[in-house]
Amino acid sequence: MRLDHIAYRVKDRGKTAKFFNSCLGYEIGEEFSLEFDDGSTAQCIAMAPPESRPENVEEWDVLLADCPDGVVPEDGAAFNSYHCPPEIFVSDGPKGSIVGDWVEERGGVGGIHHIAYQVENVELVMKDWRDKKYAEFYSDEPLVCEETHLIQVFTKPSELTGIIYELIRRGTNNKGFCEKNVKALMESTKGK
Repeated sequence: MRLDHIAYRVKDRGKTAKFFNSCLGYEIGEEFSLEFDDGSTAQCIAMAPPESRPENVEEWDVLLADCPDGVVPEDGAAFNSYHCPPEIFVSDGPKGSIVGDWVEERGGVGGIHHIAYQVENVELVMKDWRDKKYAEFYSDEPLVCEETHLIQVFTKPSELTGIIYELIRRGTNNKGFCEKNVKALMESTKGK
């Protein structure tokens, strides 16, 4: 399981993005706006870490050291999984919007909305967490985005940590965020 991204809901996404750029080296990957059925909006910035991330998830397993004579041990001991730096997702919205109201409830400052972890099988992890009574979810089934092959779901705030967790399975193309899923995930938490 790898940390995939940290999502912030804030008062001013531009200032927040400038902080992540100036202080931590993150670059703006993409920006987009969402409009919800009630007419409210949210503006989003997906930020890429300063370290490069392999495009193909399977390339995240890397050789730690040269193997003698180029022979890799059968047990794979010479390989280790590379921990890729997380992306940052920043959103804001006006009063009366899902994001704006969430920020307002936190004194107008906002903060970390959720932490996302990559998993191999979102449905199996959901079942495991439910069976162990570690989490409840905002939706019964994960959201699937055909364009990017992303599979995602939000937990309700954990009674153990207070955090909303996102379980995410990235497709082999590992491309950023899916606006359709972002909108549906945000809507799943409206008023909660």
